Amino acid sequence: MTFEIVFVLLSLLGMVAALIADKMRPGMILFSVVVLFLCAGILTPKEMLEGFSNKGMITVALLFLVSEGIRQSGTLGQVIKKLLPQGKTTVFKAQLRILPSVAFISAFLNNTPVVVIFAPIIKHWAKSVNLPATKFLIPLSYVTILGGICTLIGTSTNLVVHGMILEAGFEGFSMFELGKVGIFIAIAGIIYIFLFSKRLLPDARPDTAVPDEEVEEGEKLHRVEAVLGARFPGINKKLKDFNFQRHYGAEVKEIKTRNGQRFVTNLEEVVLHEGDTLVVMADDTFIPTWGESSVFVLLTNGNEPDTTGKKKRWFALLLLVLMIVGA
Repeated sequence: MTFEIVFVLLSLLGMVAALIADKMRPGMILFSVVVLFLCAGILTPKEMLEGFSNKGMITVALLFLVSEGIRQSGTLGQVIKKLLPQGKTTVFKAQLRILPSVAFISAFLNNTPVVVIFAPIIKHWAKSVNLPATKFLIPLSYVTILGGICTLIGTSTNLVVHGMILEAGFEGFSMFELGKVGIFIAIAGIIYIFLFSKRLLPDARPDTAVPDEEVEEGEKLHRVEAVLGARFPGINKKLKDFNFQRHYGAEVKEIKTRNGQRFVTNLEEVVLHEGDTLVVMADDTFIPTWGESSVFVLLTNGNEPDTTGKKKRWFALLLLVLMIVGA
């Protein structure tokens, strides 16, 4: 076994250990390993940079931009609100209406914005109709995955493999070629969710510890869930050492860590990490100010006013259709 093989194996093991330890951002860990390979002479600078010129990687980057534009247009939020049944309904009937539509949407958009936008709206809706949100959130996640395997642009993995095939000199996939198999897998998966999710998933009712709205000194405050991003300045600090209310004009009521822990008392002693969720009560200016920043990913209760406008939503949909047709 040569030095290069041993070095690569040890580096990969160290990378996996660092990812499990979760002490650094995944992107930083992966980039550090690439730099190690470069310094050891295993990779040349040309080889290291070749990946950035891969057609699949470039397409993935562009698809992220399109998905973010669709997200910021508010189109997806309006779509899911139309799909949610109002009034008394059952878990099965609601899933029958929601899940196939979500699978179709995720076939043409990156999964992350679909889940980020739909999850809080569905959670708030489930609370309003007295249904357990747990019966919808995990199915939502899996349905976006199932929808993503139906088209070339449904998931970044398809695009990367497509780029590698082209570089090898072979003909790549067409837009719907993967659907010859993927559609049947998606249908089978959705049927399984319909039949067994009610039995297998917990019947936990929506949490009502923090109200959706409060009135304080004549000002209406809204409940907002803010996921801490990489640029949040209070990362790795205790809440008491970072005056959140002074910086952002919102009061923290609850903290949900990325590891699943939940704190409603002694919040000042909790150390904040990237990916943690803060449940805050904020005024009407909080969402417009921070909704499109890299400091937070905001998960609102789904009742915020629509300020995007119909023209922008229709323009975003038109661009998506043109992208699909052009592919």
